[in-house]
Amino acid sequence: MSVQVVSAAAAKVPEVELKDLSPSEAESQLGLSTAAVGAMAPAAGGGDPEAPAPAAERPPAPGPGSGPAAALSPAAGKVPQASAMKRSDPHHQHQRHRDGGEALVSPDGTVTEAPRTIKKQIQFADQKQEFNKRPTKIGRRSLSRSISQSSTDSYSSAASYTDSSDDETSPRDKQQKNSKGSSDFCVKNIKQAEFGRREIEIAEQEMPALMALRKRAQGEKPLAGAKIVGCTHITAQTAVLMETLGALGAQCRWAACNIYSTLNEVAAALAESGFPVFAWKGESEDDFWWCIDRCVNVEGWQPNMILDDGGDLTHWIYKKYPNMFKKIKGIVEESVTGVHRLYQLSKAGKLCVPAMNVNDSVTKQKFDNLYCCRESILDGLKRTTDMMFGGKQVVVCGYGEVGKGCCAALKAMGSIVYVTEIDPICALQACMDGFRLVKLNEVIRQVDIVITCTGNKNVVTREHLDRMKNSCIVCNMGHSNTEIDVASLRTPELTWERVRSQVDHVIWPDGKRIVLLAEGRLLNLSCSTVPTFVLSITATTQALALIELYNAPEGRYKQDVYLLPKKMDEYVASLHLPTFDAHLTELTDEQAKYLGLNKNGPFKPNYYRY
Repeated sequence: MSVQVVSAAAAKVPEVELKDLSPSEAESQLGLSTAAVGAMAPAAGGGDPEAPAPAAERPPAPGPGSGPAAALSPAAGKVPQASAMKRSDPHHQHQRHRDGGEALVSPDGTVTEAPRTIKKQIQFADQKQEFNKRPTKIGRRSLSRSISQSSTDSYSSAASYTDSSDDETSPRDKQQKNSKGSSDFCVKNIKQAEFGRREIEIAEQEMPALMALRKRAQGEKPLAGAKIVGCTHITAQTAVLMETLGALGAQCRWAACNIYSTLNEVAAALAESGFPVFAWKGESEDDFWWCIDRCVNVEGWQPNMILDDGGDLTHWIYKKYPNMFKKIKGIVEESVTGVHRLYQLSKAGKLCVPAMNVNDSVTKQKFDNLYCCRESILDGLKRTTDMMFGGKQVVVCGYGEVGKGCCAALKAMGSIVYVTEIDPICALQACMDGFRLVKLNEVIRQVDIVITCTGNKNVVTREHLDRMKNSCIVCNMGHSNTEIDVASLRTPELTWERVRSQVDHVIWPDGKRIVLLAEGRLLNLSCSTVPTFVLSITATTQALALIELYNAPEGRYKQDVYLLPKKMDEYVASLHLPTFDAHLTELTDEQAKYLGLNKNGPFKPNYYRY
């Protein structure tokens, strides 16, 4: 039977002194009380005697009551039809009836008519296509286009796209309510919540540290009274983090930091659970800032903590609601771009609250940036282009942790990899790892793929784009969308043609075309997924940073940018070791004395480079 299922679909940083804690201070100055640290500390040797809480034991997710409403539920995108394989009966032969039907011939010669195969289409009532679309409002027009529609016009009709629905009505123009009657959210389709909940439950299985935090610390509620406003990628992994923060006592309001990375069904599941979430896949720029504003500007709710990814939320509050910082205890930022902005504010004397630089924590740099990108770069390229990596010439701009991960993966697949770099230390690392160090201009005419991961702006300019070979693939693995000068391609002489979701052909007058992925935005989260286990490490680091800043006594942290205490980095790592049945060696008293260390860590000085 054939079944069709319709489913939900470096710029130089100003030199600002990092205010870190000494190893001795770090141990005694954790944001958690001594009792809480003791309760959550892993057993000697790194083992975790307590298994992560199963999904059924998950505490109910908190959220404010209903408030202003604005939501929509367009139909989900179609999935290509999949045909089931027919299984032959070993005791029968198949023949065709003269009328086109199929006959079964038994060994004794008896001929019987086989049941006719009936094609059925499974479609949920809330996912029916809307063919009579009303015009969208000027200024907030959703630029959704059919994948089959070939664009022969120029930039005017080929800006941003959303592939999640044929319904062009903005989620802001419709109202929805969850099962509890709350309308304080704006997602694509609240009825997709059940599918999103399943994805969240799958993610929980690969995020052991957050599940352990829920089980160990929920009795004390270290975030009781915290009102956290967040702006990150809204994925199943983020949902596990948000629900963990809720289990630890916090109230949360959330928006997306990227217009393409939101999983609509996960956003629906969070909204159904009572979290005010304002995000959908394929937002316009206007939608993006509107969603952030709806998270912040709500009557009767004042945030006292910020969790940011990219600095857009922090920037918006500084720009529109600076008085809110009087009650905000701290900012936790996890991206290169966002941290750069914080250092600029600190140097200018405009940073009015303490900020935690999670991006440069060991557990973020060495795991999320490196190992995550090592796997997800291939995933994103495969899903969008179906390309063969063997023998392809690739240039990776930047050899930081992200660049190292990308280069390692592509080299392992047989690609010829070039590296561009401004830092002589990173450049020497690239050379020692076997990569050819070049300037972009030297190889731009010959490479098949260009990947940016520098955190800088205008790394790939219009001049580079003009000189690229036909069918060159261009993509970005950095956080922001500034690395590739996409704006320079918005000119009348160039034609934009949508090939598939997040894949555009940009065609020159002579017929040359380049393949631009996700319009220069973050490839892996826009076009594919990222490994959940690695995100568990980052999310746990974020949670502990929030706990630390929220519970820190007044005066411990000044209005500056700080690194997470090394003791916390080690704690995050220890929570993930039981997954591998890993057993830490324990120092003897004599060994600890010889090294001048506490037997329980921290085990490395702050200047140690992992």
